[in-house]
Amino acid sequence: MLVSTDPASNLQDVFQRELTNQATQIEEVPGLSVANFDPVTAAEDYKESVIAPYRGVLPESAIENMAEQLSGSCTVEIAAFNEFANFLTSPDVANSFDTIIFDTAPTGHTLRLLQLPSAWSGYLDENQQGASCLGQLAGMGDRKAVYEKAMATLNDGTLTTLIMVTRPQLAPLLEADRASTELKNLGITNQKLILNGVFETATDAVSQIFYDRQQADLVRMPDTLKQLKSYQIPLRAYNIAGIDNVRNLLKKSQPITKITNNRDTNLPEFGLMIDDFVNTNKKLIFTMGKGGVGKTSIAIKIATELAKRGKRVHLASTDPADHISEILTDTTNIKLSHIDEAQELKHYQNEVIAKAALTMSPADVDYVKEDLQSPCTQEIAVFRAFAELVADDDCDIAVIDTAPTGHTLLLLDSSQSYAKEVERTSGDVPESIVNLLPKLQDARQTEVVMVTLPETTPVYESMRLADDLDRANMAHSWWVINQSLLATHTNNPILASRANNETAWINKVDQLSAGQYNVISWQA
Repeated sequence: MLVSTDPASNLQDVFQRELTNQATQIEEVPGLSVANFDPVTAAEDYKESVIAPYRGVLPESAIENMAEQLSGSCTVEIAAFNEFANFLTSPDVANSFDTIIFDTAPTGHTLRLLQLPSAWSGYLDENQQGASCLGQLAGMGDRKAVYEKAMATLNDGTLTTLIMVTRPQLAPLLEADRASTELKNLGITNQKLILNGVFETATDAVSQIFYDRQQADLVRMPDTLKQLKSYQIPLRAYNIAGIDNVRNLLKKSQPITKITNNRDTNLPEFGLMIDDFVNTNKKLIFTMGKGGVGKTSIAIKIATELAKRGKRVHLASTDPADHISEILTDTTNIKLSHIDEAQELKHYQNEVIAKAALTMSPADVDYVKEDLQSPCTQEIAVFRAFAELVADDDCDIAVIDTAPTGHTLLLLDSSQSYAKEVERTSGDVPESIVNLLPKLQDARQTEVVMVTLPETTPVYESMRLADDLDRANMAHSWWVINQSLLATHTNNPILASRANNETAWINKVDQLSAGQYNVISWQA
């Protein structure tokens, strides 16, 4: 059985049918069933299940307060883990299927999902009423045994195998290494590695650079990954959508690749977007997209071009990898900043505890300390630091290189969740946050640039992110299609075929953006 608890799942694209949280048999593949869980929807259901018994009993203001406390990212994670644990521990599932495969989300989300068992089990041990995280675990005490069994299953190498999937590129390899190490520290030690999309044969200048870059990055693979048993999947000429393509993926004999000449050489240029930012006098620009699409490089490119036009630019990173200082060589008119999440978390915890100790009893301070161990706390700490950074008026414009997807939505959440979350934990809302929230929702000042790749999953992921921005009233008119093979004019059969496949997704972005997009050529 194949199960997804990924908010950005593409299983429906792969199997080309609607999927639900109930097991769906795939007729074309005897013995395979697929379930697709949306943890955001599950979180809403969970929130209502907690609140429902109190409707008509408590005042409406109390109900609204409960709903607010259950509206953060912690609730989504709990809901996702609920579904995860149900499948992992269900006797019916165990009796019906020989193997369960969990298709987890991008690495950051995966880590949070798999870290939940030990984190939340600890809270349940120490807080019998489920009040930790101010209501997030309300009524979850009866789940403790299920959670512990799920974690025991994950830690049992005879039952569970963790397969790290990455691309033969340095940034994904480093991220895979970080994920692998963190999961080993959680006791999930039976790990294997799949290198997906390995390019095998170069036939022209572009493909030779493509090949050489992959090989150079593979040489730089961290030693801890090299120690894992690994497998390679060659780069194919087609996207993995449809069962026929799934079947062909691992076959040595591949369909004959035909090169057609339907490539458009008149792709929109990057400078048009920069001109728009200058002409409309934007003050705050974000790059946003799925992890690995190149948000950092695009943020640097935006900042560099704005600086060339005489703008004083504040370029900042919330990406844990902090790539900016490694890539940017010319800092004329550019001020660099980096938000260190671990440092900001510690600073925030110390500040809140010190403030609490002035007025609270030791028992209440202990409660605050416990609350500050929740996953929500880091999000609040980073948001505070981000708000203070944006409050810096020394520069004409701030360009923010946001972290991968999970962090991004938390960073740009609406005032209803963040402002009240900060108010709840620290007792006051910093002026920087009060001033920032209206600015984030002012299209005259703020622009979120959607960064994507001309491929199925990144485009669909960006569409989902755009929907989230709409709900938060955030402006996002411009799109950047990064790393386009179509723009390279390669004649290598595999790369040229993949380039031709890009056309449909470039056209899709053209439609989504109402023509406000540009295309960046692939480069090593």
